[in-house]
Order: sequence, then C-alpha cells, then structure tokens
Amino acid sequence: MLTKFETKSNRVKGLSFHPKRPWILASLHSGVIQLWDYRMGTLIDKFDEHDGPVRGVHFHHSQPLFVSGGDDYKIKVWNYKLHRCLFTLLGHLDYIRTVQFHHESPWIVSASDDQTIRIWNWQSRTCISVLTGHNHYVMCALFHPREDLVVSASLDQTVRVWDIGSLKRKNASPADDILRLSQMNTDLFGGVDAVVKYVLEGHDRGVNWASFHPALPLIVSAADDRQVKLWRMNDTKAWEVDTLRGHMNNVSCVMFHAKQDIIVSNSEDKSIRIWDATKRTGVQTFRREHDRFWILAAHPEMNLLAAGHDSGMIVFKLERERPAFVVSGDSLFYTKDRFLCFYEFSTQRDVQVLPFRRPGSLSLNQSPKTLSYSPSENAFLLCSDVDGGSYELYCISKDGYGRGGDVQDAKKGHGGSAVFVARNRFAVLEKSNNQVLIKNLKNEIVKKSVLPIATDAIFYAGTGNLLCRSEDRVVIFDLQQRILLGDLQTPFIKYVVWSNDMENVALLSKHAIIIASKKLVHQCTLHETIRVKSGAWDDNGVFIYTTLNHIKYCLPNGDNGIIKTLDIPIYITKVSGNTIFCLDRDGKSRTIIIDATEYIFKLSLLKKRYDHVMNMIRNSQLCGQAMIAYLQQKGFPEVALHFVKDERIRFNLALESGNIQIAVASATAIDEKDHWYRLGVEALRQGNAGIVEYAYQRTKNFERLSFLYLITGNKEKLSKMLKIAEVKNDVMGQFHNALYMGDIRERVKILENVGHLPLAYITASVHGLHDVAERLAAELGDNVPSLPEGKVPSLLIPPSPVISGSDWPLLRVMRGMFDGAFDNIGRGVADEEEYEAVDGDWGEELDIVDADGLQNGELEDGEVAEENDEEGGWELEDLGLGPEVDTPKASSATQSSVFVAPTPGMPVSNIWIQKSSLAADHAAAGNFDTAMRLLNRQLGIRNFAPLKSMFLDLHTGSHSYLRAFSSAPVIPLAIERDWTESSSPNVRGSPVLPFKLSQLDEKLKAGYRFFTAGKFTEALRTFVNILHTIPLIVVESRREVDEVKELIIIVKEYVLGLQMELKRREIKDNPARLQELAAYFTHCNLQAPHLRLALQSAMTVCFRSKNLASAANFARRLLETSPTIENQAKQARQVLAAAERNMTDATELNYDFRNPFVICGATYVPIYRGQKDVSCPYCTSRFVPSQEAQLCTVCDLAVVGADASGLLCSPSQKR
Repeated sequence: MLTKFETKSNRVKGLSFHPKRPWILASLHSGVIQLWDYRMGTLIDKFDEHDGPVRGVHFHHSQPLFVSGGDDYKIKVWNYKLHRCLFTLLGHLDYIRTVQFHHESPWIVSASDDQTIRIWNWQSRTCISVLTGHNHYVMCALFHPREDLVVSASLDQTVRVWDIGSLKRKNASPADDILRLSQMNTDLFGGVDAVVKYVLEGHDRGVNWASFHPALPLIVSAADDRQVKLWRMNDTKAWEVDTLRGHMNNVSCVMFHAKQDIIVSNSEDKSIRIWDATKRTGVQTFRREHDRFWILAAHPEMNLLAAGHDSGMIVFKLERERPAFVVSGDSLFYTKDRFLCFYEFSTQRDVQVLPFRRPGSLSLNQSPKTLSYSPSENAFLLCSDVDGGSYELYCISKDGYGRGGDVQDAKKGHGGSAVFVARNRFAVLEKSNNQVLIKNLKNEIVKKSVLPIATDAIFYAGTGNLLCRSEDRVVIFDLQQRILLGDLQTPFIKYVVWSNDMENVALLSKHAIIIASKKLVHQCTLHETIRVKSGAWDDNGVFIYTTLNHIKYCLPNGDNGIIKTLDIPIYITKVSGNTIFCLDRDGKSRTIIIDATEYIFKLSLLKKRYDHVMNMIRNSQLCGQAMIAYLQQKGFPEVALHFVKDERIRFNLALESGNIQIAVASATAIDEKDHWYRLGVEALRQGNAGIVEYAYQRTKNFERLSFLYLITGNKEKLSKMLKIAEVKNDVMGQFHNALYMGDIRERVKILENVGHLPLAYITASVHGLHDVAERLAAELGDNVPSLPEGKVPSLLIPPSPVISGSDWPLLRVMRGMFDGAFDNIGRGVADEEEYEAVDGDWGEELDIVDADGLQNGELEDGEVAEENDEEGGWELEDLGLGPEVDTPKASSATQSSVFVAPTPGMPVSNIWIQKSSLAADHAAAGNFDTAMRLLNRQLGIRNFAPLKSMFLDLHTGSHSYLRAFSSAPVIPLAIERDWTESSSPNVRGSPVLPFKLSQLDEKLKAGYRFFTAGKFTEALRTFVNILHTIPLIVVESRREVDEVKELIIIVKEYVLGLQMELKRREIKDNPARLQELAAYFTHCNLQAPHLRLALQSAMTVCFRSKNLASAANFARRLLETSPTIENQAKQARQVLAAAERNMTDATELNYDFRNPFVICGATYVPIYRGQKDVSCPYCTSRFVPSQEAQLCTVCDLAVVGADASGLLCSPSQKR
C-alpha cells in the first residue's frame, strides 16, 4: 500500500472522490462534512448543518454539487462553489445510510433504516420512487454504473437487485412527477416503477454492503458473518459464485477495483484485504493497530482508493503506477503490464520485446521498479521488490524485437538495486553488509566493494562509477579506485537524471529538485509543494520536469517556471526541441508539443546571447507582467521597456535604465508632480541640466530651480528668479536668490523692506556700503548695533561652478546591446549603426516632447498679483527664462545616437572580498564583519578587542588618500600588493598589508633579548603581540605557511612560561606552589640558553626550600645541556654533591618528572599522559576539561575546545 494522504479526525462514515479535481469528501460521525485536497494535503472547506452523524456522501459527476444523508433523516444537496446547502429532501423516517447521484439522470438513490430505498429527482426536488421489500435496515443502495439497476444490502441477510427500467422510460417532466406523487399518495408504496429482479440469499448475518462490477455481471457483498461473497447474474437469475473468508470481524464495505481484477474489502477487524477476483484468494492485508474500518471509496478515473476508520481516513494506491523505463540514444525501453517494450523516438515505432512474467500471475507491487540497459550487449536488468528486493537479467538478440515469444529464463539474484556500470558488468547492492557485488553477464561475482556510506540504493553515474544514496546525502563512488568523487547533502532522493553529456545531474526527491555537477558540486535547489514526478534535460542544458499537474522548467541558475498544465500525471522520457516524449500511467508513449519560447529567452539572457534575445523580441509574442518583472529583476529594464505600453511602468523602467528620452515622454503623458520630480532627480544624476530645469519648471519648484542655476553658474536666470520671487512676494526666495548672486545691495534692500533694520545696517557696514549704513544708522538712532571687535569681515560670494551653463561632459561609451535596437521594430529597417559610439552633449540629443511652444518658466497668470495697474503689473510672460529654443529638444537626425550612462564599476574593496578568504584582505577592504566571521570559523577567535587597532591599521595602511579640490571630499585609493607598471588596469590585485613575516621575526628576536635580560613583562608583551598579529599575516609560499605555524608553537611556549614565572613572583606564602611553578617552567619548550636559566632558577628555589631530590634533578638536567657559562655548571655540581648526602624532599610537590605531561594554560597544573584535555584551536595550548568554552588565557583570542578549520594565511592554501 502506498499511502498518499492521511487525516486525523472523528470517525469517518462516508467518502467520495471528486471525478476531476484532487478532492475527497469525508462525512464524520460528529456531523461535519470535510472537503480535502489530498494532493496538497489541505482542508478546503467544512459543512456542518446535519444534526448527528453523516453516514453517506457523494459528488455529482459534472455539476458543482454533492449530496449527504445523515441520522437526522435528512438528505441535503450542497453547492461547494457557493459553500452552502441548496435544499433538503425530507421523507425517510429513520437514519439514512447511503446516498448516491445517478450517472445520467437527475436522480439520487438513498438507503435508510426505515427499510426503504428512495429515488429522488434533485431537479424537481421530489421523491419519484420508493423501493420496499427489505424487512430490516437497508445498509446500502447503489446504482449500476451503466444499466438500469440498483443493488441494495440489508440486515435482513439479503442482497436485492432492483430493475428501474420503467422509471427511466417514463417521461421525467416536473408535471409528471407531481401526478406520480399524487398517485403514490393514493396507493401508498404501491409504485410499479421499480421491481425486485433478484433476491440473493446466502449470508448468515446482516449484509453491510453490496456493489456491482464496473463491466461484468458480477456483484460482491460483505456481511456481519465475516464473509465476502461473489455473485453472478444473467437476464433471468443470479447465483452465488464463491465465498472469500479471512476477515475476523464484521465486514463493513467491499468493492471491485476499477482497473485490476481484484476485490478490496475492509472490516471492523481493523484490516483492509485485497482478493484476487479470478482465483478468489487473498493477495494482501493491510492492518491498523487501533482503528476499525467503516467505508471504502474508489476514484472514478485514477488508481486511488480511500478508506475511512475510527480516527480519520487514508487515501492510498495499491501499487506504483510509474512504468520502469530507460532511455538509450533514440530508443526507449519500458515495462507495460507483464511485457518489456521498445519505443523508437524518431519513427515512433512501439513493439513488445519480451514477456517477463507468466500470464495470470497477479502480484501487487511486484512489477519492476527500475530498469538498466547495456546497449552493446543488449542486456536488461529489471529490479523489483519481489522477495525483499531482487533483479532479473535478460540478454536478447536485437532481431528478436517485436516477436514477443515466451518468457526467457532470466538470470536472477537478490539485491536492493542493480545497475550496469560497464559494457558487460553490473553492480548489485547488498544492503546487509553495505557492499556492492560486481557481476558479469553470466551472473558470476567478479569483485566486491565496500561502500563508503550506509547505502539503500545505487544509480548509474558514468562508466565505473556509482551514485550511492542514503537517507540524507548522495555520493559518487569510483569502483576502480575505491574513492569518493563527490558528496552532497540532500533530502531523500528518489530519481537521478543525468544530462546528455553527463556533465550535470538532477536529483529528484518527493518535493525538491537539486541540480549539481558531475562531481556533485551544488548548483541550485528548487522546492515544490506538489510532488515531483519525473524530468529530463533538453538540448540547451535546461531541466524540464513534471509535478502531478504541471510541466515546468529549471534554468542552470535556479530560475523556474510553468510550461504547461497537465490533466493526468506523466513521466518524461526525453525532450527534443519543443517536443516532450513521455509515458503515462497506462504505459502508453505520448508526445506533447510545448512552447519553449519563455525559457529559451531567459536562458539566452542568462548566457548573454543577446543576438538570440533580440531576435526573439522581434519575432515572438513574449509579454506579461511576469516577464517584465523578470527582466527588471535581472537588470535588463531597457529590454522590459520594449514590452510595456502602460506609461507609469514605462516611466519607472526608463528611469531604471537611464533612458531620459522615454522618461520625458512618459512624464509628459502622465503629467503628475511626483513623476516630474523623479525625472528631475535622475536627470540631475546624469548631469542633464536642460531636463532638470524643464522638470523643475513643470512642478513650479522655484527653490530647486534657483539652486540649479547657482551650481550651473547661470547668473542671468538667477536674476530672473529674484524678480519672480519679488512678484510672488516670497521674501525668503528673494533673500536666497540675492545671496546666491552675491548681490549685497539687494540683500540690504530686502532686509530693510521687511523691517530687519539692525541686520540691514550690519550687512551694509560690513560690506563697505557706507552711504546706506549712514542712512540706516540715522533711522535706528540709539539702537545702532555694535560690530564685534578685532574681527576682519570677509566677503560672502558663492564659489564659481566647475562647469558653467552646459550639461556635464560625458564619457565616450559603446552603446548598449539593446539601446535603440527596438526603434525600427515594425518598420522592417535594421539600425546599421547599432554599435557605434557617438559624440555630443546629452542635453541636445534628448527628444523632449514639444509642449505647444511652452516657454521655459511659463507660469499661470493667476499666480501673479497685479500690483501696479498703470504699468500693467508684473506679467510673467515678460519674465520668461529665455526663448523657446532653450527647452531641450532632440533633432530627428540624432535620435538613434543615444549615450548610455556607464554603469558604476565594482569598488576595489568588493573585489578583494570576493577574491579572498583571508581575514587580512577583508579587514583591509574595511569589511570588519566578514573578517571577524572568517577568523571565528578558521581559528575559533571570539575576543576581537586586542585585534581592533590592527584591523584599523590594515584598513588605513592599504589605502592612500588624495585631496581633489577644496569643495570635494577626499578620494581614497586602494593600494595593491604586487602592482607593477606592466599590470593590466582591469585586473585587480590583493591589498598591500602593513604586517610582514620578517617583522615578526624581528619581534621574536626582541622578545628573546628581553627574556635573557630578565625583563619578563616586556618579553610577555612582545610575544603576545606576535600571537595577535599572526591571524592577520599573509604569506605567499607553502614554506612560509609552515614557518608561520611553527612560530605560533614557539611563541605559545614562551607566553605560557612567562605567565607562570610572573605568577610565581607574586606568590609570598605558599612555598610548595612556588616550587611547582618553577618546576613547570622548565618543561616549556624554550631555546637552550633560556631553558638553562629556567633550570637554574628552579634548582635554586628547591635547594633553598630543602627539596634536595628535586634540586638534584634540575641540576642533573642543567648539566645535560652542556652549559657554556662556567658559573652555571659549577653551581649545579655543588647542588648535586650536597643532595647526594641527603636525597629527600622537605615538601611534597604536584610534580612527577618521570611521567610526561603538558601544563594547563589556565590553572598551571600538569596534565599527565592519558588524562583528558582540551586545546585552543588557534595557539594549541592545552587545558583541563573544565576550561572548555572559556577564553584561552594564553593567546587571549580563541575559545578553548571550539571547532575551527585551521589557520589560512596564504592564497596558495587550497581549502
């Protein structure tokens, strides 16, 4: 049993499949009717108007209706589109057990505990016949699928077959129904529309269910005597054929399978049983632990069954419907029923090759699951689940195709799966010992290979290679060299599809598709909500796949889309051009013609085949919001522009692609303030002063206009803006314009007019306008403001613009592929100068729509107040900001010569980040966040405080800074490591770094000098600084990498030793601890002169504390180093001589020099060989287990025991 869908709910008493949609109705004992989508696994709707359990439910085969009958004696007809009950049929006097629509007539049949069966006309909403004769509850009543018969089962231990032919022949008009109803009322239950044809007696207990065979004159019934009986009928009589025994309790429901010769029954013994209808024997049993089964339903079209039980329902299949198939060149081999068939794609020839199963042998789930083929030997491997997994090997002659013939004796064997791996070798998976057996065509074992992962299936992966699948990953295994070629984490993979050139593979799981290279390098993953069924690669490297209801495509970058909707599931075998070859569930070969335009267009864009793109745009009907959104998302707004007619979308796309011409045309058509403003912003970005001016004029944006004239140095128009502000009585506007122009007299005048006399006086006197200042001083009298003492006034004049008047100078650039390419579409003329670069100002080349002679700055008269009638007032036409020619227009001659704004390049810092996995390069680029993440991943570093100054040094040290001119910001320039004058300007090197390995060598020597001189604090600071610098060092060669790693070990030993020595010097009142630390110091891996100093120190400390045995040990070790300083040797010999007289220790120490140990970097205790420890992932210092997850006390950077990939300090290190 293959369970497709399962629900948890109250007891399910009635079930019905929708004939077309993937829906199922379940009526519950609680009175609720649920509508489920079993494909998506979602509850679509609930209907609960019945009072009490609903025992029967049924979909109409064509109308959006279903009928239900319940314990409230009511039959309800529902419209599921309107989500409501349309009407209720009343008439039964007890519980209603089943309801069913007739397949042709507008009838419903219902069975009830009132011992009657009623037939209703749901259009006229009346009862048209009452079938009486049973003398106990009628448990079920069903129409025959084709003939005018009804079968009913009752607890009176009989099954009755009723002939309703006369009812069919009667004219079923509403008037007749009314007449018939009145006739029935007079002769109660005496209707002769339906007569009993047969009464089938044979069950010993009440019969729960009876149903017709869909094609043969057979009936099957199920009863409380735990038996299933098979009956046959002819025109005159019906008789019992056989009894099927096996159920252990009441049999609830039984039916014939629509497509196979089997009977399905379920029972209160918690089992579903499958019976062979011809041999009349049990084939299979499915059991549930706690739930009794009550009802069965079969899908009218598909191979699906459903069963309702105490706690929900299941939708299931009895066996897989996917035919096993294999494609080889122009040939397709596939299994159909019990035959292996051959199909030729080019000629569409379809023949049977050989039968692989004896006729009449019914077996569920024993058809082949996979098929493997060796073309040179014409050998086939069929794998199935028989006997827990087995294979059959057939070798046949090619001229034998199409003759059919007898079943050949196959060479058989056990194995989970088997595939050909070479011309005459195949691999068989032996799950028990997780190995593959390589066999020859005689079925003899040639060799065995143990697999690297726990494998449950194997697939072909090229000659001599296997793709092994486990629960959560796949690997490619080379059988010859016995090595892994690739490894990929995946969901559970069901099918593997290789591209024609074996370069790419698609791994299909239930709800996902993973595309990977031949070495299993991941390229993309697609997730589907509906089950993925099959797939094949087309000639362009696009993966075409099917779900239950769609054919879809997947591009190499993971973009996907729908090609076609499917009515029934199919299995793609091959894709050639726009033809899809496939098999359906019946094993028929079909071809489907698809429109590949959309995905070929997207693929051409992806692969930058712009000539194809142009051609497709000119010649195809690509359109729609989805395509526009896709082009916009992929950075081709100029292409999307071609598809769009809506002005607002055109405007947005034109701005995005920098096409000012189209943006102006669209803004004019839309004519909204917001659009003009956005156009102005984009034109300003492109330095197109003419368009900016035009946009600001259209929005009457005087402040921005004034500022535009200031930065373009247009004094003449600034003075006109001053007059406009004066006319509009805009004081702030007047003042700003005067300020922009540097017109001091005007500023004084404005301040005076608005009554700011002190400000006016200060402005005049500071700027040397003494005549005006004196006049104002007289007006102010005693209130003359005093000027600050000792300050030198400076003249406030706006700076001169870098470029005056015209648009910004432009780079000479090649025109984009799509620019101007669509100008002549529809005219049949190709633009020959498509790729030529053209000189000129953008301002002149832009085609701005002529707004009926609109002058620059033309404003409405109503805005200006007529202040002086005699002079006619200020008329703004007189203040036009220049004649009409100032409005930018493009001449028709230069229409095709558009400049494209060059796209901003990628900053060098971004290139450094993309090219390198070295933390130093990321810090130099200023990307401290990723640098810290890299150090955390590589070395387990968590404390970045000591590295902060080095990060800043790296960033500033890899850049130089230039001043351009006073008003411009400082320009940072990246400095590259290996730059020479011959370097290509387009190839960027790595950043220059201030830290070098040679500097660290110098620091190491300095540390040694401090150590020898006894300056332990300075020595410790120097060695720790080396440890902090190493993570940010970059070297070139592998030899240098080894030197850096060696340096870490050396420095770590000194840091640990010095920390212990400084700790020892702090101890005053613990002589034992004092001696221990001195002793441990001698076990640090120091240079020979430094080790002698440590030994001498330890010897002295122990001798003074009367620990003569320990002192003698240190003296002995000191002499073994052959000291060059005579004083050291002499002192050691004296200590040895003194100790030999009394070889004892006064205090016991935690120190055993005979047992090798390392020292814990935090607690300074020995960790003897064999004891557990943890280490720092960076400096490798060792610690007692309690220090795990703490910060390392030696390097002060990394976390003890953290996972880390290791030091990465050179581009030559390959991850």
